[in-house]
Amino acid sequence: MRLVIFIILLVSFSNLTFGQTFLNKSEVRKQHDVVTLWINDQQVAPFAYMSYLGESRYYQEVGNVGVNLFCLPAYLGDLGINSSSGINPFRPKFWIGENQYDFSAVQKDFEKLVSVKNDAKVIIRVHLDPPQWWGEKNPTEMCKLPNGETFRVSYSSEKWRTDAGIALKALMNWLKQGKYNQNVVGIHVAGGSTEEWFFHYKDHFFDLSDARQDDFRKWLKFKYKEVSLLRMAWNDTSVTFETAMESDISGKIRKQELSPKKDNTPRLDTYAYHAQIMVKNIQYFSKLVKEESDGRLLTGAFYGYHLFVHDPRRGHGSLGDLLNFPYLDYLSSPNDYRREVGIDWLPMAAIKSVQMHGKLWMAENDTRTSLTKLLKEVAPEINPPGDWYSGPIWKGPQDKRIATELLWKNAARMLAYGYGGWWFDMWGGWFSDDSYLAVFKKLNQLHLTNIQNESTKPPYQPEVVLVVDEKLQFFDHSNGSITGKILSNRYALGISGTSFDIVLRSDLDSLKTKNYKLIWYLGLHELSKNETQTIHELNAKTNISIQTDPLGSTVYKNSDMTAALKNRVVWSSEQLREAFGQANVHIFSDQDDVVYAGRNWLSIHSKVAGKRVIQLPGNWQLHDIKTDEAIPASKTLTMEMQEGETLLFRVK
Repeated sequence: MRLVIFIILLVSFSNLTFGQTFLNKSEVRKQHDVVTLWINDQQVAPFAYMSYLGESRYYQEVGNVGVNLFCLPAYLGDLGINSSSGINPFRPKFWIGENQYDFSAVQKDFEKLVSVKNDAKVIIRVHLDPPQWWGEKNPTEMCKLPNGETFRVSYSSEKWRTDAGIALKALMNWLKQGKYNQNVVGIHVAGGSTEEWFFHYKDHFFDLSDARQDDFRKWLKFKYKEVSLLRMAWNDTSVTFETAMESDISGKIRKQELSPKKDNTPRLDTYAYHAQIMVKNIQYFSKLVKEESDGRLLTGAFYGYHLFVHDPRRGHGSLGDLLNFPYLDYLSSPNDYRREVGIDWLPMAAIKSVQMHGKLWMAENDTRTSLTKLLKEVAPEINPPGDWYSGPIWKGPQDKRIATELLWKNAARMLAYGYGGWWFDMWGGWFSDDSYLAVFKKLNQLHLTNIQNESTKPPYQPEVVLVVDEKLQFFDHSNGSITGKILSNRYALGISGTSFDIVLRSDLDSLKTKNYKLIWYLGLHELSKNETQTIHELNAKTNISIQTDPLGSTVYKNSDMTAALKNRVVWSSEQLREAFGQANVHIFSDQDDVVYAGRNWLSIHSKVAGKRVIQLPGNWQLHDIKTDEAIPASKTLTMEMQEGETLLFRVK
């Protein structure tokens, strides 16, 4: 008996000593309709720092101002993350041969971080594309081009998924058994072009591999079950599960039209399968991480860029299929890349749907500053030939004041809409200034001092909601230009003077329990009978509803149509404010300012300088976060604003 007890104690001690399990327990929880981040049963600020070219001095700068969550990159393979630009790898691969691994690059990154902040909590972004040696050994698992050449991995490959999973497990086991176990809190599963689960393609998308063909046929059999149902859907009496072929979605042929749902089902099935491949991969690797960590590590991924990426060939049309997946904790995207002063840089997905399903949204704030340098200046060995990384999008404002205000705008949006993110210092040194670091410091303090005091009934929540169809792009024969035109309304909406939510069409029923004053249905292609009934019920209790399609817009007051606006596909901010007025939506500013209002926060971001009179929904007492001044209770707020200024207030 004593020997048995001794063995049990020895095994337990061995597990503790050699790290056979992850020491941190990380999770997301939903509180007061806000998704929050917890590590070891302590709520933490969901704001992190990351750099592709991280150095100790940068980690120390942000650590000194209170950032405790960091993201570190790791790579299975040795090909650059962007197959279009030809960028070179940021790090050596750690998967060096079959069942052979070299984690020295990962170790070096940890050493740089923990040498200046030994209590840092780390999410590792693991890029799961395979190395070149694997592709040479497994040519049938690579994308096959029409000329017979191969190009990057086929994301339909079961063998790649299995082998990459084994390599990911090896990394996790190394982490469990090493001294950085105390730091690790999550794995961000990444893959595809730019790590964002985009398909790689050369000129046009092709994957004629056996791996993809076989997987597509399995998918069809799972969907239709019986060949008679497949034949009926495809209007083809000869097709079988063994002979079905994908449609050509290379994008070489374009037409300015949307397909009716009943037409060209093979093409629609091809695009549906195309998007669900990426969802399947995210699910596979996320579940693997959860199982290998006994549920102790966070999992996250980039996906769902339907508001910004409208080309269905990229594979981002199935966000809704991820939202109920229990092994995924957070989703991410960069902010909209129209990075102008006075524009709302909203996330690329319907984040209200993400949050409603209990997932945390993490914005990638790759915000350029006056210190941003071009990649060719910082790391010429990584920069590819040409000017891909030298255009205006890669440069920041030269005015440090403007750059600081843009960081404040990032922070204000995360606070008002209840999500997290990381400051993405891509080439390093972008934020190495006291003015920039002060924003990070204040954001973390605001979260830590205010989140526990969030009201279950905040003084204001958005009164406008957009319902968007992420699958509209599947029907779009223009490779997304029709879809993009409809969704470009986000820019006018962002300067319409009020805040708003965005939900997916698949969450339409959830609006029955909400009380929005205006619902805007953007591009809902061919409503089903149930959707038509749901919209009728919603319109009956909603002040104003708008339905917009490629031909124009229709306005309803309750259930009665009040205007048919032919050709008004894209609205102006002034036209939106007119509709808001009819719906009794509160308009904070009528001067094309960006307004973030929600969760006890109010922010105003200006494009032009001048006097502002901000109308408040009630007799609000405000606290100016940037000046630390209390503002007496009032229904109006009058101030002079500078160009590009961001004001941030706590509503008392």
